[in-house]
Amino acid sequence: MLAFLGAIICIIASVHPAGSAAPAAPAADNDSAAAALLPAADKGLGALHGPAEALASAGPRLPGGPPPPLFSRFVCTPLSAECPATGTGTGPATGPGPEELLALRSAAAQLRRTALEQKERIRMDQETIRELTGKLSRCEGGLRNPPAAAAAAPPAAGLRAAPRPGTMGHPPAEPPAVRELEEAVRALQDRIDRIEQELPARTNGSAPTTPALARDALHTKMEQLEEQLLSKILTLQKERQAASTDRSQQQHNIEKELNSLQNRVTELEHGPPGYSPPDAFKVTIPVQNNYMYARMKKSLPELYAFTICMWLKSKALAGLGTPFSYSVPSQANEIVLLEWGTNPLELLINDKVAQLPLSLKDKAWHHVCVAWTTRDGKWSAYQDGEQRGAGENLASWHAIKPQGVIILGQEQDTLGGRFDATQAFVGELAQFSVWDHMLAPVEILGLANCTSHLQGNVIQWDDQAVEVFGGASKGGFAACEEGRKA
Repeated sequence: MLAFLGAIICIIASVHPAGSAAPAAPAADNDSAAAALLPAADKGLGALHGPAEALASAGPRLPGGPPPPLFSRFVCTPLSAECPATGTGTGPATGPGPEELLALRSAAAQLRRTALEQKERIRMDQETIRELTGKLSRCEGGLRNPPAAAAAAPPAAGLRAAPRPGTMGHPPAEPPAVRELEEAVRALQDRIDRIEQELPARTNGSAPTTPALARDALHTKMEQLEEQLLSKILTLQKERQAASTDRSQQQHNIEKELNSLQNRVTELEHGPPGYSPPDAFKVTIPVQNNYMYARMKKSLPELYAFTICMWLKSKALAGLGTPFSYSVPSQANEIVLLEWGTNPLELLINDKVAQLPLSLKDKAWHHVCVAWTTRDGKWSAYQDGEQRGAGENLASWHAIKPQGVIILGQEQDTLGGRFDATQAFVGELAQFSVWDHMLAPVEILGLANCTSHLQGNVIQWDDQAVEVFGGASKGGFAACEEGRKA
């Protein structure tokens, strides 16, 4: 750097005297000018830039030879060790022109500014290098020796610490930024140490131990066993429900078979089996109440005359009760045969009453028929094939309404229901048949003595056409045999 500054001063000195001296003065040599201007300590420094003339300046110059050139494209060229004030040439010296002087001054000023900027940059670079070198040394010392040991052994009093390498004997002062950086490095190192200390503990805590693994495996096994047990319980419940349903069905089937066997035993007790026609059955109502009865599935059409015949056997202590009743939506007592309390047996048609002179309280089988026609309301009553009573004006010119309900054993206060236990029939019924005209006395006699098998043309006595409810039952019946027994 000093050589560079010396070269610049030499150039300025060589230019300035040329402008101020007389024209007759000889041109000064570069070597002599540099020798006059540079300090003695710096005369041995070479130039910074230039071609191979720097090597030539180091050797001896030939006698009588021309001096080296002063300038080359406004850049510093190699200079000799001395800057002579006078030239050694034999030719006359001539000074530079005004334009060349101006250019030289501008170049000199530019070079001066460049030199100052480079000097300042070099100084800053040197400071940065010193700071980085000191920081590197401290970091290396901190890695080799713990900070506590370094703090415990301070330098002796009165002794100056040896300069660090690269600091040129001048220890740099630590700026605040360096101290903050050191503190940050120390804090970072402390955090790294803590993390390294905590990392094994966390690893040990997160890694499951052998008892924990065994406990988890046992818990999983218990859950699997619970699921299997629940599945088994559900399966057993389903099997139990199925078994219960099967038992109920089996019980029903067994009861059905037992009933069939009981009926078969009853038939065997009464004699050898024979042909049983559909009408060879009876309905038994054993107790006087309001829920035992039989119901005909078929209803009556509109009628202007009818004949109703049946076999019956009463077991009541007082009154016969109601052997049958026919009710329609608009009239509960459309047709009723009733004996209630101490009253005689009555025939009701459209709620009109006719008393019948029949006696049926001897607890024997009797064949009973009632006939009626809407013309003049004529009626007649038969017991065991004989006419016991007749009359007129019973619901004259009334037509029996259709689509009603026929009930055996109960009196209807409403359509198909609302029975009264005091009006219920107790005993046995059979061969209930209905015709749509008045039968002749001979036909009724044939039915009573079993010489005729005339079937009703409106309602026929058929096992499939009769339903029993509330405990009423069906049983075998042979009209003529039962009549003879009676």
